[in-house]
Formats: sequence, C-alpha cells, structure tokens
Amino acid sequence: MAWQCSGRTNTELIDNLFKNGLITSSRVRDAMAKVDRAHYCPDPASAYEDSPQGIGHAATISAPHMHAAAAESLLPLLRPGCRVLDVGSGSGYLTAVLGELVGPAPGARGSSETARVVGLEHIQPLRDLGQRNMEKSEGGAAMLGEGRVRFVVGDGRKGWRRGEDDEKGWDAIHVGAAAAALPQELVEQLRSPGRIFIPVEEADGSGQYLWIVDKDAAGVVTKRKTYGVRYVPLTDPPHPRHQ
Repeated sequence: MAWQCSGRTNTELIDNLFKNGLITSSRVRDAMAKVDRAHYCPDPASAYEDSPQGIGHAATISAPHMHAAAAESLLPLLRPGCRVLDVGSGSGYLTAVLGELVGPAPGARGSSETARVVGLEHIQPLRDLGQRNMEKSEGGAAMLGEGRVRFVVGDGRKGWRRGEDDEKGWDAIHVGAAAAALPQELVEQLRSPGRIFIPVEEADGSGQYLWIVDKDAAGVVTKRKTYGVRYVPLTDPPHPRHQ
C-alpha cells in the first residue's frame, strides 16, 4: 500500500492517502494538507514517501498512513478549545497536525478557551527539533506564537501536569512510541470524555499492538486492542556518565 500512497508533493501524498481510504475525514485531509511533511523530514527528497524515516536520537517520524490513523482515531475528541498531549512528539509533524485540528472553526470569532497541544519529548534535542520544524512554516510559527502548540521535556510515561493550566488534564492523548504497559498516569490525566491512542508491547514480547483507551462522561474506562504495529520504544533519557 505504501507505494500506492507515496507522492511527489505533499498534496499528492495526502490525496493518495484519501483515495486509498487511509484518510476518511475531510478535516484530517485538510489538516494534513496544511502541514508540509518536507519541513519535518531530514531528507526532503523522500518526505512524501509513505514510510517512516529516522530523525536521530533513535527516533523516527512515523509513516504518513500511521499519522493519518492517529488523527482519524482521535478526531471525535479534537474540537476548538480542547487539550491534547502528544507523547513522543519527535519531528513535531503530528503535533502540528493536531494543532490544526483543534484551531478555531473557520469564521469563528474568539473562543471561551484556547486550545492547547503539548508535544512531550524525553530529551532536549528532540524537543528543540520539533519546535524548529514547526517554525519553518508561517502556519506552524503562528500556532507556536499564539500558544496553541508548545514543546516540553519530560518522561512521557508520566504524562504532563506542570503548572495550573496543565493540571486540567487532556481530552486526547497520542503516544508515538511503544510502552511496555499502559501507563496508568496517562489514564488518570485523561478527561471525561477522552481518548488515548497508544502502541503497547505484548507482555510475552511477541510484538506490539495499537490500543484505544476511552474514558466516558461518567469516568468509566474501556480498553480496545486493535492491530499489530511497529514503533520505537518509550525510553528513559540517557544518564550522564560520571568521570
């Protein structure tokens, strides 16, 4: 399928994902069309291939069809003014797409609450990479400037609740690396209703599966195992060596 979806331009890539049913929502299609993948890939020549690419520090930018799957899955929770946590934000590509999806509706004048998308990385170089990549485009720089999107450093398995604003929790949580088990702190930080999109290692080490975790309006949590995936693992930051 990847060879069918790859394109020569960002528009062609997104159109091919739509034609092949990997994008089904016009909202996701429009958001991904606004974020040029070439700004987030180390090799712009292969930016529009439907395949993952290394970005350094043992991290990757996922294949476009996986970014589409994540955006489609979280879409019911992505509305103007909502709060999103992107764990393992890496290149910053999906963080930017999520920022587009939670922005004000066309023609809207003001909002009772400003949307927040937080990209969380475990090391400073990857946090900085995501921000630099977003700054390459006018739209990305605008989202950073208005505070709709920001990047931080921390242990993604513990979520993010630094400061009064972030104590409000998250309507949607995307995890872009495989967890050894479902982090309970992410579930606790999920608002009602809310959804988590997360790859999790099988307990017997036989592989990884994508899990969808929902919390309903009453706070009841349901977990659904979907399909097999291959992600880099969630890891600890490197410890400094003592001389």
